[in-house]
Formats: sequence, structure tokens, C-alpha cells
Amino acid sequence: MEALAELVGSLPDGVVVVDADRVEKYRWDRSQDPHAGTPLAVVRAEDAAQVQATVRWAARHGVPVVPRGAGTGLSGGASALDGGIVLSLERMTAVEVDPFTQVALVEPGALNKDVKAAAAEHGLWYPPDPSSYEICSIGGNVATNAGGLCCVKYGVTTDYVLGLDVVLADGTLVTLGGTRIKDVAGLSLLKLFVGSEGTLGIVTRAVMRLVPAQVVGATLVAAFPTMTAAAEAVVAIRRSLRPSMLELMDNPSIRAVEAHRPMGLDTDAGALLVAQSDAPGTACTVEVAAMQAACEASGATDVFVTDDVEEGEQFVQARRMVIPAVEVLGELMLEDVGVPVPRLPELVAAVAAIAERHDLLIPVVAHAGDGNTHPLVVVPRGDDDAKVRALAAFDEIMHTAIALDGTITGEHGVGRTKKSALPAQLGEDVMELTRRVKDALDPQGILNPGAVL
Repeated sequence: MEALAELVGSLPDGVVVVDADRVEKYRWDRSQDPHAGTPLAVVRAEDAAQVQATVRWAARHGVPVVPRGAGTGLSGGASALDGGIVLSLERMTAVEVDPFTQVALVEPGALNKDVKAAAAEHGLWYPPDPSSYEICSIGGNVATNAGGLCCVKYGVTTDYVLGLDVVLADGTLVTLGGTRIKDVAGLSLLKLFVGSEGTLGIVTRAVMRLVPAQVVGATLVAAFPTMTAAAEAVVAIRRSLRPSMLELMDNPSIRAVEAHRPMGLDTDAGALLVAQSDAPGTACTVEVAAMQAACEASGATDVFVTDDVEEGEQFVQARRMVIPAVEVLGELMLEDVGVPVPRLPELVAAVAAIAERHDLLIPVVAHAGDGNTHPLVVVPRGDDDAKVRALAAFDEIMHTAIALDGTITGEHGVGRTKKSALPAQLGEDVMELTRRVKDALDPQGILNPGAVL
């Protein structure tokens, strides 16, 4: 407690939280990791200097530090540790847009939606758009290399990170990259920290690339008798096209959304494909027509096309609503597996077989255009037997993805909930290389220990 008093005394009043009731809400991220511990305290840093002071204190005393953004992570990456410190960046929310260099200078606690809004004031756009974009933070997006619905065409978070300020494990603040579009001076250390889940350093500022504002030309919605048929349509579309959005919802997802918030979705459809084109002029018409032809050739029972932006956005909102709608049905174990696009039909068929074999409800929603799926393993609350089956299904889904040349996580991160399967994907040589990088940058192992490795 004497060491904790030293930390409290070194920071302004109110920055360090030790009250048990207030600390409690910082123990978990959205994954509700059951193994989350109870930290000594929560530091709600207001600037980079306070982050440095906290990390230096932790290094002196050998105390683990778990960085935390908005707490919307889905893989246990921000689960608290017994006797550690949760370093919350939620108060660091500044966003400054430079319209001439087309970048946003962003503190890690700023929400994704706030960066989008600030960019829009200058006729610009920040493309990465996780379904949780209204509540997730840029720091968390950088930590997990978050994706989203537009990423099939516009890429993921790492494609927009031009610079980072990072506090290292000894409290040193380094600046990597900057506002330059092209820069190959030195090793590409910048990208090393994107997706590192707070295990190598703590981001205190990010320079994010912006692009001219998007104009959506048309939305296509296609209904299919089965999820496999819809996935085959995705493969056909991606063989020659790169639409600005290509999303899938299976029947349990559709039904969950419609029960949660009625929107007139076809609850008899085996799957819905939601696609958008933002191609300019007549190119949009050509792209949508090609997508429609691919859907019909793959067995679509109905295809609807609209150029009304608000009407199209209603279908996009239905897609974004899947996880909160399914959460009503029970506790969720959220998968994030991805495969090469041509193997998407195999993956969705395998997940359906796993659900049947384990007698579980596993709705599937997907960023189908880049092969990234979210099987949502539902555990009825209070059903311990179902929990055991769910754990087995969760593990089986990850190893199925690996067997299909895929990945255990496309955008949510490894965290603590998926790390058991990481060696099977990477292999021992890459795991050892990863450990060497971790040991070089964090020799005491105080930065988010237990996550990823």
C-alpha cells in the first residue's frame, strides 16, 4: 500500500481511483472474460505525461499494467489482473484535423465516431468502421488493428496509421512516423505497435490518414435459401469486384435483429447479403448489376436494389445491430475467425455443423467481402452444461479456421480468450520470434501480461 500511496501522490487528485465500487467496472471489457482479476487501482490518465509517470512507477515496483480504452474489446485484451493497474485512456479525447495534409491528430480515448465527425466537417472521411464505431475508441482500434464494414474496399486501421506516440515499458515516450504520406526511413517500427494489444507500448497519440468523403451510390440486398449459397455469391462477386461493403447475416442473426428491433427483414431467408457500391457515375450501375447477376446465379430468391441513401442505411444498421440483438439471447462467446474468400462457403458450413454437433445456437454474421466471420456462440444464462459445450465449440471453430488456411482473429485481437489457439496458427518458430520482440521491448513483462502470449 505504501507503493500505491506513492503513485497516488505523484498524480493530480482524481486521476487514481481506488474505491472498490468504481474499480469494479474496469475489470472487464465487452468479452466479459470470467478470469478477469481485481486491480490495485485504476489510473485515468489525462495526458501522455501521466501515462509515463504511471508506467515508470509500475516498472520500479514490477506491477503489471493493463491499458484500456472504451472497454468495448471482444477478446479479453483489457481484462484486469489481480494486483495490477488498469491504465484507462478514456479521458484523452482530443481530435484535431489538418485538412491540408488530410490527417487527424487523435488521442487514444477519442471515439471512432468523433474522428469521423471531425473529418466530415472538412469534407473528409475516416474509413475504418467497426460495428461498434459509435462506442469504441481509436486507441483500442489501433491496439487490435480493428476493421469494419467498409474494409473490403478501404482497408483496416493499420492502413490509416501514419504516426504514433508510444510510451514504452520503461516510461520512455517515442514518436514514430508523422504526417508524411511516404516515409521509409529506418525499420517499420510504427506498424509493429498496431495490433500489438498494449503488450509492447501504450499509444498516447495517433496520426490517422483521412480521405475525401465517401458518396454511396447504391445498396443491394439479396436473400438466399442458405448461408452457403450466400457465401458462394460472395466468392463470385469478389472474383472480379471490390464493392465498398459486402456483409452477410444468417437466419438466426436475422431473426435476432427482427425480434430485438423490428425492421421488416425477411425472417424466412436462410441468409441476407448486404452490399454497397460507391463507384462514381455509371460505374456504380455496372457494379451493382454485376453483383445482382452473381447473386441470382448463386440461387438468390430475391434481390433488392436502392439508390436511396436512407433506405440503404436501414439495412446497414440492421447488420450493425446483430451482436447487441444476439446478446439478448444469452451470454456470448464472440468468434472472429477469417479465411481466404474462396473458402468462405466451407467455413460457414463447418460452423453450422459445429453448432448442430454441440447442440448450440451459433448465429453467424460476416464481413464477407474479406472472409472475416463472427460466429456468436450463445450460452443460455445459468446453463453450466451449455457453457462446457460452448467452450468446446469455440475452440473447434478456431481450429477449423486454421485448417482452412485462415486465422483465429481478423480484427478483434487475440487477447486472453483466443491465445490458446495462437501457436496452432503461427507455429513455434513465429511464436518464439514474437516472444523475442516482446522480451526486447518489455523485459519485465509488465505490459498487459497474459494477453496474446
